[in-house]
Amino acid sequence: LGGTILGKPTDPADACAMLSRLSGRSHEVFTGVCLALPNAAPHTFVSRAQVHFSPMTGEEIRAYVESGEPMDKAGAYGIQGKGARFVEQIEGDYYTVMGLPVCKLYHLMRELGLVSVPLSPHIP
Repeated sequence: LGGTILGKPTDPADACAMLSRLSGRSHEVFTGVCLALPNAAPHTFVSRAQVHFSPMTGEEIRAYVESGEPMDKAGAYGIQGKGARFVEQIEGDYYTVMGLPVCKLYHLMRELGLVSVPLSPHIP
């Protein structure tokens, strides 16, 4: 989207405008993580994913905004909720789009010795 950062919408009209910009296009999502430990320098990383949106009609955008879901979400959509219906494809980590790249965080914690017990095969 030309380097534009889409934060949380300020009002329903802003949410509609954001979703109209995303409609039928691809955009990048970046999630930054900082793991702060006592008596140590913080460990940081950024994870990136590319999200491809299907075209949305004005009626679909208005109905989605009226659901209230977009109002507290960066980019005015929640991939883990009703907004998923508009996502055609993701290149990268789904959890990056949700807001916490769990696998990458787990591997960092394992590398730092914060996770030392292998997962049991009996845990779902």
